[in-house]
Amino acid sequence: MVHSVEDLDRLIVRLLTADGRRSYTDLAKETGLSVSAVHQRVRRLEKRGVLRGYHAAIDPETVGLALTAFVSLTPIDPAAPDDAPERLAHLRAIEACHSVAGEESYILKVRVASPAALEVLLQEIRAAANVATRTTVVLSTPYEGRPPAL
Repeated sequence: MVHSVEDLDRLIVRLLTADGRRSYTDLAKETGLSVSAVHQRVRRLEKRGVLRGYHAAIDPETVGLALTAFVSLTPIDPAAPDDAPERLAHLRAIEACHSVAGEESYILKVRVASPAALEVLLQEIRAAANVATRTTVVLSTPYEGRPPAL
């Protein structure tokens, strides 16, 4: 099978997204390239920022973070600086912060151990960022962390 350069890069990205520990030898077998060619392509993808890093995927419940919630932030004073992400960066329970269009300014994905821990976190968020919050608790997660459709 003949692949274009872009197709090969997309294939490498898909393979590494599925298993970030895949060896260059395995990547070479899957793409039909030499090990050194795959290594060069991976390094170029890293330099271009396409591949931004490699990480271990964990099961949050097994490490004591059984409660996931989405927290919408609305500034109390709309004239205040839009600096909530910086003000909240120190709170490790915040897994993701998304700037959004609509009534809210940001939506946070948080993981904590319990409802009581969520209550404490919400107090910390409100105090640190001077915002009102609206919280949606996740009941189950059929899937998440899916790679983009490349």
